[in-house]
Amino acid sequence: METTELLKKVRAIEIKTRGLSNQIFSGEYHSAFKGRGMAFSEVREYIPGDDIRAIDWNVTARFNHPYVKVFEEERELTVMLLVDVSGSGEFGTAKQFKKDMVTEICAVLAFSAIQNHDKIGVIFFSDQIEKFIPPKKGKSHILRIIRELIEFEPKHRKTNISEAVRYFSNVIKKRSTAFILSDFIDENFQDALKVANKKHDMVALQIYDKREAELPKVGLIHFKDAETDETLMIDTSNRNTRENYEKWWESKQEYIDNTFSRCGIDSTMIRTDQDYVPPLMKLFKKRGHK
Repeated sequence: METTELLKKVRAIEIKTRGLSNQIFSGEYHSAFKGRGMAFSEVREYIPGDDIRAIDWNVTARFNHPYVKVFEEERELTVMLLVDVSGSGEFGTAKQFKKDMVTEICAVLAFSAIQNHDKIGVIFFSDQIEKFIPPKKGKSHILRIIRELIEFEPKHRKTNISEAVRYFSNVIKKRSTAFILSDFIDENFQDALKVANKKHDMVALQIYDKREAELPKVGLIHFKDAETDETLMIDTSNRNTRENYEKWWESKQEYIDNTFSRCGIDSTMIRTDQDYVPPLMKLFKKRGHK
């Protein structure tokens, strides 16, 4: 991609997603994703009704008058984006490709993070770790992330979510919030997610296209697997074919939903031809009420 064209795309995404973050997400993000705990702030004189467990006995003895410790939320978070860049992201039948929606959502999350003075980093993964951008603060860092999301070309096409999650757990030592953005067309990633969620706060954003959920009745269609390059011809006018496909999708989705539930992971589904704001807001509000 030419540099001028890339900069235009980065600017367009920045304008749209930064505006969304400022107007819609900042407050919900703050309440949905908590800091690492309570940090000591100051001491003040004891007021009747204060918790006696908060009394600072050293200061109290020094001034011969009761003082209590005041704590405030230790706000700063480390936020990681685990971005699936496998071949299946290059699919979309209506508004945009899955990878384009992933780019916008990542940008919104990144701008929301820096508004709350959080660090943010990215792991690009296929069936291997493609690239790691360590967490940092600042607008220039966010713009670098957006540029990478737009122009990054993975070396591999397949998907291995377990590998990405294990790498994340090994490279990020302190507790952090991690968003996994993927279509989750993979298997056997439950154990890795369960282990990671004990140390970190894992959130799953499943990006999918409506034609992955159901086949249109349009006759013969030539299909190509974006990750394996396998091809086949399917007669979508055949009712049994459509019903079997629907059963496959429902079975796959049941596995994904059960995996998130068993691992205690918050999740939402976002379709490429629909607005991603409502499902994200619903997820944020749900977490904020916990």
